[in-house]
Amino acid sequence: MLITELMRQEVYKVSFFQTASHCLVMVTHRYLGVVILAVFATTVTNAEITVTCGKDSVKIRWEFGADWVPNASRLFLGSCRASQLNVLPTSQGEALFNYPFSACKFKKLMRGKRIIYQNELTYRPYPQNKPAAVVHPIECVYHRPDTWVPPFLRPGSGTSEGWGGLVFHMSLLNEELSGVAQTNVIPLGSFMPIWAAVEQKSHQPLLLLMEECVAVSTPDLQAEGQVYPIITNKGCLVESVRGNSMFLPRYHSSAIVLYLQAFKFNLGKEVYIHCKLAAWDPEVFNVGKKACNYIKETEGWELLDDPSQSELCSCCASTCRTRSRRGLAWGSHSQTSVLGPLIIVDPEMSVKSLV
Repeated sequence: MLITELMRQEVYKVSFFQTASHCLVMVTHRYLGVVILAVFATTVTNAEITVTCGKDSVKIRWEFGADWVPNASRLFLGSCRASQLNVLPTSQGEALFNYPFSACKFKKLMRGKRIIYQNELTYRPYPQNKPAAVVHPIECVYHRPDTWVPPFLRPGSGTSEGWGGLVFHMSLLNEELSGVAQTNVIPLGSFMPIWAAVEQKSHQPLLLLMEECVAVSTPDLQAEGQVYPIITNKGCLVESVRGNSMFLPRYHSSAIVLYLQAFKFNLGKEVYIHCKLAAWDPEVFNVGKKACNYIKETEGWELLDDPSQSELCSCCASTCRTRSRRGLAWGSHSQTSVLGPLIIVDPEMSVKSLV
């Protein structure tokens, strides 16, 4: 965990050191006393960058050599020019950027319990059709608050109504988890966040679970068709064993996000994901009602909603047999939902086909 609270400000500096043929840039990130170093080549001399990440904005000070001063207006943060340019008593220059994350084409990502804002500092002394002379990544990382809820209000796709008037939803989200995805084409190895939820309506609070999920090549399950298992054994995410897929921490018990890494199945053709969604009592877990991630560091399974009860996931390596029927007074409600078509493509194969 690099960041422990949303409001905490993080500062890092970048120092540039001259060598005989080019410059080496040593990037120092400071997170709670942990220092991370990276080295890359550029053409900058005698420069320093200081980044201060605020609650919803960033402040950057970029100090550069005197030879850059005539072209200082060609310094950018994303699509934004410097808020202020100064010439220092040393004849060096200083560019100040002070912008909210809603400006300058910042990219917002969500990775597990972290919210990340990404952008680039660039120096563009050449005509617009030429690449930047210098590119430096900017990143502000925050711990996602427990009360965080995606800003989209309606699922947009994959709605089905189950027994008892419960309405289940399943949708593919965009990379930022801020709304429904605008494309169904997913590069192999990238992530496709799948959001599922149940509308509680007049019911008591519900827990939404993905009991079983498989990928197939057709909108209907066929006995003779090829099946790629994703979730089996009543909530065991087997794809987290093979790759980096995971259930993300919940923002509400009635919804769940499956952060699924695109896998090799029916590449370049239609893929449909069939999931059995179940509404359950949020206070009751058992081997038949659970959501389990495989944790590679510990080589074991962990219960998403209560790690202290992770022994319920121990059967994921074999067969999970339901022993307890205690749950909602009116019983468990489930519905099968289908998401697709999705197209998983291999970028390397696409490049090779053009050669």
